[in-house]
Amino acid sequence: MNKLTKVGCSALCGSLAAVSAANAGTLSVTGGADLTFTSLSKQTVGQPIGMGSNINFKGSGELENGWTYDLTIAHANANAFSAANITLDMQGFGKLNFNQGNSGNGIQAMDDKMPTAWEETWGAGLSGGVKLVTGSGPSQNVMYTTPTMVGTTMTFTYAHEAGQTDNNDKGTKSADNGQERAYDVTINVNPALGTEILSGLNLFAGASTIESRENNAAVDQDQYQGVGGITYDIGPLSLGTQWSAVYTGVDDKVGTIVADYHTYKNHAFGIAFNVNDDLSVSYGEHTSRKAGYNNSAAQSGAPGSRLVEVSSWQAAYTMGGASFRLADVNVNNNLFSAGSERSATVVSLGLAF
Repeated sequence: MNKLTKVGCSALCGSLAAVSAANAGTLSVTGGADLTFTSLSKQTVGQPIGMGSNINFKGSGELENGWTYDLTIAHANANAFSAANITLDMQGFGKLNFNQGNSGNGIQAMDDKMPTAWEETWGAGLSGGVKLVTGSGPSQNVMYTTPTMVGTTMTFTYAHEAGQTDNNDKGTKSADNGQERAYDVTINVNPALGTEILSGLNLFAGASTIESRENNAAVDQDQYQGVGGITYDIGPLSLGTQWSAVYTGVDDKVGTIVADYHTYKNHAFGIAFNVNDDLSVSYGEHTSRKAGYNNSAAQSGAPGSRLVEVSSWQAAYTMGGASFRLADVNVNNNLFSAGSERSATVVSLGLAF
C-alpha cells in the first residue's frame, strides 16, 4: 500500500511540474492564405482556381541556464497536419533540432538556394520533374547546428530510418522500404573578412549518404547526394548559381545492367532585383540531366529524354499583409520526355495574418 501511495504522489508531482513548465512558456499562432489562378498550355487545365491555407503554432520557453526551446507545428491546406519540430538553442554550444520530416534539414534545405522573387524556378506551377537532392530532409531526423565562427556554420543531420516520418512519442515505424540510416553534413561560409563588398557573399555545400539494406531488391548500392553553390547580394541585386548530383544506388545487378539511369546531375542559376522595398523581379533556370547508363535502345537515341530544362520569370509586389505574385514558367522535355514542351502562367494573391 505504501508503495502504491508513493507512485501516485510521484505521478501527481510530475504532472504539476509539467503544468508549471508549460505555463512558463508562450504559444502563438500565425497563418496565411493563398489564392491562385493557373493557365497551362498544351495540356488539360480543368479548374484553374486554387486556394491554400496555412496555420502555424509556435511555443517557446527558456530554461534556468539561459537555453531556449521552441516547438513549431505546421498545418497545411484544409488544416491538415504537415510536420512539427522542436529546437533547443544551447546558446554558445549550438542548436539541436528534432524534425518530423518537413524538408527543412540536411542538404534538402539546399536543393535550390537561388535568388527569386517568389518561388523556386520549378516550384511555381510546373516542376518539370527535376531530380533534386533530398538526403535526410524528408525523414524524421535530428540536426545539430554549430555556432557561427569566422562566418562559417555547419550542420550534421541523422535519420535513423530514411523515408520514415511523423512518428508519435513512444512509437516506431517498422515498414521495410529498403533504406536504413541517412547522414548529412552541410557548410555555409560568409567570407566577408570585415569588408563591406564581401558581406553579401555566401558559399554553401552539402553531402548525404543513405544506406541501402543488404536484402533490398530494388537498390543495390548506398545512395549518395551532393550540392554546392554560391550566392552574392550587392545592393538591390542578388545573384546565384549551384550544382548538385544524385546517385540513386540502382546499379549493376549480378552482372546484368538494368534498364535505368543511376545518376542525375543538376545546375541552377538565378538573378533577382529589388526595384524598391515593395517590388521585386527575378529570372531563374534549373536543369536536370540523366547520367550513368541505360540499357534501353529507345532511350539511347533520344537525348531530350535525358534532360529537363525549367525556366521562370517572376515578379512580386507587397502591400501591407498582402502579396501579389506572378510567374511565367516554361519546361523543355517535361518529365524527361523528349519534345514534351509545357508552359504555365500563375497569378497569386497571398494574405498573411
